[in-house]
Amino acid sequence: MNTSDQTHWDVIVVGAGAAGLMCAAVAGQRGRRVLVLEKSKAVGEKIRISGGGRCNFTNLHAGPGNFLSHNPQFCVSALRRFDQHDFVGWVERHGIAYHEKTLGQLFCDGSSKQIINMLLAECARGQVEVRTQTEVEAIQKTDPGFAVRLMDGQGLRCQSLVIATGGPSIPKMGATGWGYDVAKQFGLPLIAPRPALVPFTLTGEMLTLAQSLAGVATDTVVDCNAGRFREAMLFTHRGLSGPAILQISSYWQPGQAVTVNLMPDLEALAWLKAKRQSHPKHDLVTTLAEVLPKRLAQAVADLAGVQGRLADLSNAALGQVADHLAQWQITPQGTEGYRTAEVTLGGVDTCALSSKTMEARSVPGLYFIGEVVDVTGHLGGFNFQWAWSSGHAAGEWV
Repeated sequence: MNTSDQTHWDVIVVGAGAAGLMCAAVAGQRGRRVLVLEKSKAVGEKIRISGGGRCNFTNLHAGPGNFLSHNPQFCVSALRRFDQHDFVGWVERHGIAYHEKTLGQLFCDGSSKQIINMLLAECARGQVEVRTQTEVEAIQKTDPGFAVRLMDGQGLRCQSLVIATGGPSIPKMGATGWGYDVAKQFGLPLIAPRPALVPFTLTGEMLTLAQSLAGVATDTVVDCNAGRFREAMLFTHRGLSGPAILQISSYWQPGQAVTVNLMPDLEALAWLKAKRQSHPKHDLVTTLAEVLPKRLAQAVADLAGVQGRLADLSNAALGQVADHLAQWQITPQGTEGYRTAEVTLGGVDTCALSSKTMEARSVPGLYFIGEVVDVTGHLGGFNFQWAWSSGHAAGEWV
């Protein structure tokens, strides 16, 4: 192929986020002639804002158990062939200083732009061309590849087409469900997408309570369906947030209750009885404030309908308080939606894709990677790892 031809390419990658840039870099360094198309003004916008601007780029504990999918085994192959340690190797090779925070989360010491620059440098090594502010209008299957028409009317052709456009989470950054439209065009099934890693909204008395506690955070264990997480929960003017709530939101279904344990290190009823024995004259709220923020301690007592000195409280009364401490049932009204969701749950059904290559089984040459696929990670760097792993898998094959 004539390398000066700007209309014919071996590979076109649509989307210059984490997965797209990884795929392009790997493919380019294999000798493939690669073009990346990005509709935004800049590449890697979700990378840029992640981790408070320091990019939680992976997690030391990443494994298949950290991902949700209708086919939990789908992610195994890609994660095994390019794991978190492989990506850390890239980071170290580029001299990017990083540190570990809680639960294996890795962040740049400096700026998330270092990760973007690293990916662009790897793309440059593979002589990848990246075009920003370039939007695709239409795609058509040809023999042996694809015809891609841009919004400006330009026509492109490629042998392999990679869709790395993510999901509709954080629309203010230009996120859309465009990748799902491509899947539908070619007859690929979808798992209904919905916001994930997203705060809950409350209504009625629970909302009033949350608003009175806005800004209060506390260590919790939250449970819902198969999900169970120990992290901080934060009360907000809209409802509930914090890492524990974001995590459990991926498991929650509308109408369901979430169980919150406000005393994960203690057996609540036994602790209350012991306190009654050792400090009978202490007030209940004062006692609860030993392990909870004071405003939350008062709220728990109010919810349980129990007040007064410990000596005056029966076992039944302490049991009511213990239930609110260890098994507080909260039913969210909903979530804040895609506006604040960190990722999208669902997407292109993995039954339609090869777990080895990310290629659509029924459409040779068409690949889907990253968030657009029905693989969603937990909070803490796991979704970036899926982007690196799935992008690398496709990049080795396109």
